[in-house]
Amino acid sequence: MDGLVHNGDGKKAKLHGRAFYESIGSPKVVVAPMVEQSEFAWRLLCRSFVHTSPSTSLSPLHAYTPMFHSKLFHTGQKYRDACFQPLKMPLPDPVDPYHISQLPPSSFHLDGNPSIDRPLVVQFCSNDADDFVKAAKYVTPFCDAVNLNLGCPQGIAKRGGYGSFLQEHWDVISSIIRKAHEELDVPVTAKIRIQETREKTLAYAKMILDAGASILTIHGRRREQKGHNTGLADWSHIRYIRDNLPPETVIFANGNILQHEDIAACLIETGADAVMVAEGCLHDPTIFAEPPKEGEEGDVYWKGVDGKRGYRVDAVMRRYFDIIWKYALQTEPPNRKPLWVPGAPEIEEETTSMEELPHKNDITPSATDTNTTVTTVTTTSTPADNNQQPPNKKRKLTKSERKQDAQTKNPNLTAMQAHLFHLLRPLVAVHHDVRDALARCRVGDMRAFENVLRMVEEKCAEGMREYERDVRASSTQQETQIGGKGEQEEVKDNAAQLAAFEADPHESSRAAVERCRRPWWVCQAYVRPVPKEAIERGAMKVGKKELKRLEREKEGLERSVGLKPGGRVEVVGMSGEKKGEGEVSKNGAGEGKEEVEIPREGVVCG
Repeated sequence: MDGLVHNGDGKKAKLHGRAFYESIGSPKVVVAPMVEQSEFAWRLLCRSFVHTSPSTSLSPLHAYTPMFHSKLFHTGQKYRDACFQPLKMPLPDPVDPYHISQLPPSSFHLDGNPSIDRPLVVQFCSNDADDFVKAAKYVTPFCDAVNLNLGCPQGIAKRGGYGSFLQEHWDVISSIIRKAHEELDVPVTAKIRIQETREKTLAYAKMILDAGASILTIHGRRREQKGHNTGLADWSHIRYIRDNLPPETVIFANGNILQHEDIAACLIETGADAVMVAEGCLHDPTIFAEPPKEGEEGDVYWKGVDGKRGYRVDAVMRRYFDIIWKYALQTEPPNRKPLWVPGAPEIEEETTSMEELPHKNDITPSATDTNTTVTTVTTTSTPADNNQQPPNKKRKLTKSERKQDAQTKNPNLTAMQAHLFHLLRPLVAVHHDVRDALARCRVGDMRAFENVLRMVEEKCAEGMREYERDVRASSTQQETQIGGKGEQEEVKDNAAQLAAFEADPHESSRAAVERCRRPWWVCQAYVRPVPKEAIERGAMKVGKKELKRLEREKEGLERSVGLKPGGRVEVVGMSGEKKGEGEVSKNGAGEGKEEVEIPREGVVCG
């Protein structure tokens, strides 16, 4: 589906709002648009863990492309071809939708491929209606809708005048969405952040919907909530918007999704139609998947005796590499031995040696696509001893290597290293040799990346073997806790965890950390410290604007209970006589007096 429906006269009419949402299968989960991180290979990896009905080619997992710059997209062919690769040839200029519709299935390549990458929304940042529409016309034959980014809070968005820094310019936003709604063949949608008050966000949302947006995604954080000040998303704010818009309005909620269970909780608390996940799926691309049924875990899913469970990082990483080989490089993946499984015998199978893997220069452009510049590269890592110590000083890239990296434009290859550092974050915190090997990998050097995969598989097998030994040892000693902890220690630990769960999530991230913690060989969420913790650790300082906001909140609280903002403390004698601060009664210090806070005049407290 592409957001269109055939009329009786043979022409296509564009669907809108809930009709459009239902036409793409009414998905409940969505991969968020992330700059250089929600590219085809990662979207396909996330989709691969979600069951698709045999009766449809539409995945139940909806997805967005990374954010593209609208002006660069419609004015620069190199930028366009590097970002978006729907065909096994460069995008025609101009795009002829009828010509595209007549192409055979074999002509389609990666982005928006009807058989593997739908439903799909292409996101642009823009502050000009003409730029947005011109850019969108290049992608409409290959997607179900386009999206206007109104949520990016980064400095580059502020300098460029787009993303969340358009939220004060309602006339510009309205003109972009209205023009796109009137002129494009597919629906237009928008993604926003909440504003200072619920009423202001509601008015903002109504303006966007009235201009013609079919779906509104609401990120439950304000513009200033980023970096160490990210904090928690406000689901109740999203709920207010949902309850005060017409029922037929399609709302996606975004924020606070750390684990699969959070998706259902978010749907209930916000009343949204679907949940969009961003950072959560970078650290755990299996977050959208239901756990396998008992006995169907295979070699990809791990279960601990304490109830902790999840998909293995080595299995997920292997599946990701297979997607890179098969789709991005159009080459068969190398033969690999089966992953180690507890209790399974060791099996020696013929595998592809490191020397047999092709260099970048061995993969010809015709074997990949014309959008990828293939250059010769010298491998900087070898299948040498994994225990080899890292160099004392990190080696700088040569000018030639930097040039080669820059020339490799395939977004599925350029994103690999960043994705793996997200996925392997708990593992590389323990195994620094894996971290150093991954850091040395260059864009497109699949030998180096395959070497990291082998190291990861070996580390995961070692970790699970050690875990199994601890389980057997604890069983023999008839202790309830792995690692030699006795019953009293277990009770103390449980009490500490219970206390952590009772903590205010805005004050401490400890409860979330305990909830999400898994062994390092299992995919798991990264829990950001809340702002208060970041300040205590010295990672963040409170800015002047934040201090003023906190002061306003304090004053508002004081007024709500009838206190004078900034108030004063007066010492009042038992007879009612006021005494100055620090003044001592004739009867002696502290005798016959008390300190009270005086309400503001004219306010009745009750």
